[in-house]
Amino acid sequence: MLNRIILIGRLTRDPELRYTPAGVAVTQFTLAVDRNFTGQNGEREADFIPVVTWRQLAETCANYLRKGRLTAVEGRIQVRNYENNEGKRVYVTEVIADNVRFLESSQSREGGNTSSGASSMPEEPAYGGGGNAGRGNNNNNFSRNNNTQDPFSGDGKPIDISDDDLPF
Repeated sequence: MLNRIILIGRLTRDPELRYTPAGVAVTQFTLAVDRNFTGQNGEREADFIPVVTWRQLAETCANYLRKGRLTAVEGRIQVRNYENNEGKRVYVTEVIADNVRFLESSQSREGGNTSSGASSMPEEPAYGGGGNAGRGNNNNNFSRNNNTQDPFSGDGKPIDISDDDLPF
């Protein structure tokens, strides 16, 4: 069985950071994801999908995400239910995110530093975390190891590799 979802959309409002009684951080936000078609009136429609993040990922999202920011979310769909004050059963479907990528920097949303329309790397970290111990949290290693020399930089010259070095 598989329960994985990947979404790319814009935040409809700033994330709400709260803490459980045990002190665990939890953030909730809604992602507006465009549909691939237009409605009867010719305008593009969107789905508004609730997203929940936990622990350090929740704090990171609360610190860096803002309304309107383009964001990618990877996680799982969860359906929960509860009884409301009127005694009726309420069902809630939401995405529990374990990886969030900030797809644009705050500078590009504010109109600064956007030359030639090329997409720029976010200044904030992309972060994955929360429940998958085997996946690791090193999505942004390229910026941590910027003092090492690129082994593939050859100024367009051929790289000398023997057949014994190839894994296939």
